[in-house]
Amino acid sequence: MPTPAHPPTDLATPTPGVPKRLNAWFAQHGVQDIECIFPDITGYPRGKLMPATSFLAGTELRICQAIPMQAVTGDYSYHPVFPDADPDVRLQPDYATVALAPWASVPRAVAVHDCLELDGTPCQFAPRSVLKKVLASYAAMGLTPVVAPEIEFYLTAAQADPSQPLQAPALRHGRAEVGQSAFSLNLQNELAPFWNEFRDACQTLGIRTDTWIHEVGTTQFEINLLHGEAVAVADQAFLFKYAAREIALKHGLNAVFLAKPMAQSAGSSMHLHISLVDAQGQNVFSLPDGRESPQFMPFVAGLQTFGPELMLMFAPNVNSYRRYVAGSQAPTHMQWGYDNRTTGLRVPTSAPAARRVENRVAGADANPYLAMAASLAAGLKGLQAHLSATEPLSGNGYEQAHSLPRSMAEAIQKMEQSFFVRQALGDDFVTGYCAVKALEMAHFEREVSAWERRYLLPQV
Repeated sequence: MPTPAHPPTDLATPTPGVPKRLNAWFAQHGVQDIECIFPDITGYPRGKLMPATSFLAGTELRICQAIPMQAVTGDYSYHPVFPDADPDVRLQPDYATVALAPWASVPRAVAVHDCLELDGTPCQFAPRSVLKKVLASYAAMGLTPVVAPEIEFYLTAAQADPSQPLQAPALRHGRAEVGQSAFSLNLQNELAPFWNEFRDACQTLGIRTDTWIHEVGTTQFEINLLHGEAVAVADQAFLFKYAAREIALKHGLNAVFLAKPMAQSAGSSMHLHISLVDAQGQNVFSLPDGRESPQFMPFVAGLQTFGPELMLMFAPNVNSYRRYVAGSQAPTHMQWGYDNRTTGLRVPTSAPAARRVENRVAGADANPYLAMAASLAAGLKGLQAHLSATEPLSGNGYEQAHSLPRSMAEAIQKMEQSFFVRQALGDDFVTGYCAVKALEMAHFEREVSAWERRYLLPQV
């Protein structure tokens, strides 16, 4: 019988001390060290590699407070909201996330950590803290959000030159995939060595996947994660992207989570299915007789009202805004409809126990912790303020006006000026997040593009 990739289930609840049985589990697998990781604002894994003996001894681990707010360029913002002293934060492991690291060449474990200030309070700049802050407001109401993400990504050939477009990899017959092959099982069977190892990696990491499909784009795929409690599912989405990249590289591929990686191909999304349950596990969006409850439409209305102010969480990069193209099944507004994929918010046809709203705005490049925090914060405000949703849209949503921010600059401005977002997510976090995103945008704007060289160089 194979040995378990996760410690025994009685370790599922994090405790102040290191669970005793973890010693035996490390010894059983010959674990030499452990990746102590946390998501930065991009959703990229940062942290330290720690000897297994130090981890088991409960050795305190610290890191600079600025690291969770590192820009994708590797730069840091010097906005006054960040302390000049650049103090430490403490990394606190969530023992429920301890698992074998399937990408490692030696026996190694991985664990997701929280970033805590030295006085034990959550670091306000850490995405996991932001999501937990929103969830605490639900817990005070006796409610628990349930979330299920659909994650799209491309598998491309290895690309050493970033100035060149991405290319589809060669398949078993020696040629690259061409044309649109949505839901093709033949093409889903291609690149089998990668898929077999990635499937095993998901099981090792405790990532609870549902369906795996070939999407519309060339070598574009979608994998749905099973619904669950928001932090646990965000952890799984975080580890999913980490594992996909690492294992793709082992097979000479790139796993690409850009929202719009290729100009002529479909964009990649991270749709979020959201419901709420009470203390008895009952879906509060449904009445006992199966009808919609009075709480459902206010939740939808919250997403409609505040979604545009939270756009920078759903579309956090310059590239993100290339995805929102009419007719592409990427939304251009926050209208909602029953089983309508042309709207930003879709209510799937389901049994009453599964009644939910699907937020279709977030791209695959969104940080799962922040995209979930933003969605849940907006819905919560709708509940609290008893907001009214618009009438459902039954026709083609692309005939409606484009009302979402069209650029990163516009999204930064909306978020900076939003009283609601500052109240819901934390004033300093919003200030810091917008400062880092403005830094990234300024860096992009200094870049001379291929378009400029192609058209301006010979003519001006």
